[in-house]
Amino acid sequence: MTRLGVNIDHIATLRQQRKEGQPNLADAARWAIAGGADNITMHLREDRRHIQDSDIFELRPLVNELNFECATASDIIDIAIQVTPEWACIVPEKRTELTTEGGLYLAGNNQHLQSTIQKLQDHGIQVSLFINPTPLDVEIAKSLNANGIELHTGTYALSPTPELELAAIKDCASLAADMALKVQAGHGLNYSNIIAISQIAQIEEVNIGHSIICRAVEVGLTTATQEMKRLLNPTNS
Repeated sequence: MTRLGVNIDHIATLRQQRKEGQPNLADAARWAIAGGADNITMHLREDRRHIQDSDIFELRPLVNELNFECATASDIIDIAIQVTPEWACIVPEKRTELTTEGGLYLAGNNQHLQSTIQKLQDHGIQVSLFINPTPLDVEIAKSLNANGIELHTGTYALSPTPELELAAIKDCASLAADMALKVQAGHGLNYSNIIAISQIAQIEEVNIGHSIICRAVEVGLTTATQEMKRLLNPTNS
C-alpha cells in the first residue's frame, strides 16, 4: 500500500488571516486521520507564515505520525529535536516564494546539511531530503547518510506533457530504493495526476496538502482524505 501524508499548512494559512484560532489545526489533524492519513505533515517555516511553534507542540501528541518539514535554521532544528517527529524532511526555503519551488540544491558545499542530518539522527529522528528527481541528487542524498528522499513532483504536476518528468521520477525512485532509501513524493499532486505516481512501486509514501484541502472545502477533510487514499490503493477500496 502507498502511504498518505496530509499536509495541513493551508489550514494554518486560513487561520492566520485573522489569527483568532479558527479553523482549528487539531481538529483538522483528527479529521485527516479519520480519513486514513498515515502521517500529518507540517512545515515550520522560518517566517512562520502559517504553522507556528505552538502548533507543533500541541499537535505532536495527537497525531499518529509527524512528518516535520523544515529548513536547516538552527532554531527550527532545535524545535524538531524537542518534539522528536518520526521524520524530518529538510526542504529549501526562499522568503519570496509562495510555496516550495523545487528540491534542495545539492551541488555545492553540503557540510552544514550533513551536520544537520547527523544532529537530527542523533536524537532518533529519521531524515529525508526534498530533492529534484535527478540521479545525481539521489546519489548525493545517499552520500549524506539521509534515511530517505522526497521527490519533488511539481514539474510533473504542471507539465502539459508530463511523460518525461514521470520517467525521471520512476528512474530516481528505482535508484533510491536500490540504495535502501525510503522513497516519498510530493508537491502539486492532485486527484488526477496521483494515479500515475501511485503506480510507481518504489514510492512508499506521498505527502499532499493543497489539493486535499481544496477538496475538503467541498466534501469535508475526512471524505477528501478517504477519496485520495482510495485512488492510491484502488484494490483495497
